[in-house]
Amino acid sequence: MDDHRWLTERFTEHRAHLRAVAFRMLGSLSEADDALQDAWLRASRADVSQVRNIAGWLTTVVARVCLNMLRSRGSRHEEPLDIQAADPLLGPAATGNPEQEVVMADSVGVALLLVLDTLGPAERLAFVLHDLFAVPFEEIAPMLERSPEATRQLASRARRRVRGAAPAPHADLIRRREIVEAFLAATRGRDFHALITLLHPDVTLRADKSVMLTAEPVLVHGAEPVAKGAMAAMRRAQFTGPALIDGSVGLVMAPHRHLRVALTFTIVDGLITAIDVIAEPDRLDRLDLAVLD
Repeated sequence: MDDHRWLTERFTEHRAHLRAVAFRMLGSLSEADDALQDAWLRASRADVSQVRNIAGWLTTVVARVCLNMLRSRGSRHEEPLDIQAADPLLGPAATGNPEQEVVMADSVGVALLLVLDTLGPAERLAFVLHDLFAVPFEEIAPMLERSPEATRQLASRARRRVRGAAPAPHADLIRRREIVEAFLAATRGRDFHALITLLHPDVTLRADKSVMLTAEPVLVHGAEPVAKGAMAAMRRAQFTGPALIDGSVGLVMAPHRHLRVALTFTIVDGLITAIDVIAEPDRLDRLDLAVLD
């Protein structure tokens, strides 16, 4: 078998892994596919006769391409848009595959993609490759032209930012997470009965005017009206995931990494008594977001 055919088969064999690396690096499915195409062009021109670990070598090629794309994106202040949607809160239409993008984002975690965007390219590369894909620092360091110890420090700094100042897990926080995730699952599944069981009969929902495009913030009282409103927002729920918001468990909606809405919950005796739907940019900017372990 000639080298080109062998390399083609190995690239196809490891494509899912390489795409996962690129997506976590770039946060965009279309950009991840572009990175894989570029990586293949580079790999196909290289001499692989001395390569012993082809999966690791291909990961390095993809990572270098992604690093260059992140640096280029930063210099041009670009923000890729892949989501196709009519809802003004979900962003403009695009030519990508929104359903597949949702699946990828959900598997990674909406909050993680958001927080990764606060990292510089070098920090992001060190964190993603080491913490998410177990690539040794000794292999990451040459990509960044730094020592393994300096690369380790980059990953450590990124890890602190990703995890934020989150409190240590305890029974109350775990229970709150269970309730919030159940709320999201019921909304996605259009399970009205399940939603009702999570809500206090006198629950109150407050939504910024940007959520409903109204002149004033919206106030909704009562379990049934709140549950019906959640059902109406089912499509938005596909782009939503759990996160730590100001140290408490909430939900963030971020179609293709653009934070549009955050939901904070007041929970008393195992029932949701209040929901605050935040969509005003100045309020979103003040939120302290971190990733749930």
